[in-house]
Amino acid sequence: MMATRKPNNRSSIYLGKDGKWHGWVTMGVKDDGTPDRRHRQGKTEAEVTAKVRELEQKRDSGKTTKAGKVPTVGQWMRIYLDEIAPMRVSRLTLDSTYRPKVEWWIIPRLGAHRLDRLRPEHLDAFYAGLVKEGLAPNTIVQIHRILSRALKLAVRRELIARNVCQMIDAPTGEDTEIEPLLREEAQDILDVVKDRRNGTRWSVALALGLRQSESLGLRWKYVDLDKGVIRVFWQLKRLRYQHGCKDPHACGTRLHRYPCPKDCPKAKRTSGRRHTCVTACRKNCTKHGGACPKFCAPDCTKHAVACPDRTGGWTFVKPKGKGKRSIALPPPLVKLLQLHHEAQDAEREAAGDKWQAWDLVWCMPDGSPIDAGDDWDEWKEILQLAEIDKDARVHDARHTAATLLLEQGVDIRVVQAVLGHSQLTTTKRYTHITETLASEAAARMGRALWDD
Repeated sequence: MMATRKPNNRSSIYLGKDGKWHGWVTMGVKDDGTPDRRHRQGKTEAEVTAKVRELEQKRDSGKTTKAGKVPTVGQWMRIYLDEIAPMRVSRLTLDSTYRPKVEWWIIPRLGAHRLDRLRPEHLDAFYAGLVKEGLAPNTIVQIHRILSRALKLAVRRELIARNVCQMIDAPTGEDTEIEPLLREEAQDILDVVKDRRNGTRWSVALALGLRQSESLGLRWKYVDLDKGVIRVFWQLKRLRYQHGCKDPHACGTRLHRYPCPKDCPKAKRTSGRRHTCVTACRKNCTKHGGACPKFCAPDCTKHAVACPDRTGGWTFVKPKGKGKRSIALPPPLVKLLQLHHEAQDAEREAAGDKWQAWDLVWCMPDGSPIDAGDDWDEWKEILQLAEIDKDARVHDARHTAATLLLEQGVDIRVVQAVLGHSQLTTTKRYTHITETLASEAAARMGRALWDD
């Protein structure tokens, strides 16, 4: 039976010389301007007719996929990481959050599926497997959001017709319990650090609630002691070292930092900090970027440290949340910072040419930045000296500042501005733990009704 071409690019169905029925549907126009015609075949005319109508329905409803071979989930996720996500998120977030979750969980378990053949039941099994692995609920939620965002963009680019992440019950996270220090405990800490080098670092943390990277990245040019104001405009972060070469793959394999390989004997969490296993590396190690050059052969090209044009290290980045903000200093803190500035001037003179001019408010004796891990260790030491039994994190100083502000009757929107929260709901998480406020509210109601 001869094929009958339909006018106006309409679909055609015919019996071929091979004995099978064939159907052609014009779905649109390809990138080069030629018609995008899709082929379907079957043993009977009814079978091909049903397939043709299905294609026509997808075309008419705007759910057509782009012409060409559909990539696998693994191929698309790497395109998303390398070409799309860098336009939306910072390099730090990409390296520390997106890439590890994609490379460690999404690609190994879903990567072989063709993108248009990924089904809801595949995701159900995937998330159930993550639960069995012991991943925290919030981590699973992050993985789901990354995958969903990547699939959403695949739909926009007509690679697939639907986002299967929207066809399942999304994983749910859990709120981390906020455990601020008591007012008396905060005062004990201030007593411990008053004569300590960089002691004002912790005074500011408890009084203003700066994030760790905001404190370590605060520079004197953003501190106005005359007006009693600091401007939180930047964070200081250490970015992963990367090749500066145009073709890093010509220098070696893809670079990694942490977490350690699963068989690493030193891959343990210590005091809540992640461990980077330098000493566990062999001479042919390719697991870390710029971490273990002394364990490598002289001609090693596997690490970013071997590349003369490498990028990374200490970098100032914009703060989270609402970004830039100005915060008024309590008068006692202004005096403490003035004394700290004088002490730092003496250190700079003593260091001479060895001083590194970072202009940091809190720094090492040579002016260089303080590593976040060293900052954490000092916090733990201070807690011990203050005889505080809680296993408090550095971030709990921020929670303490928020709680103390609310207990002093400061309006919650002012607290939101001080902390730099982008959403008021984040700040409201602190209101349920202020027993002082609840007691005061009860006392006021008592005076209102029984003032005698």
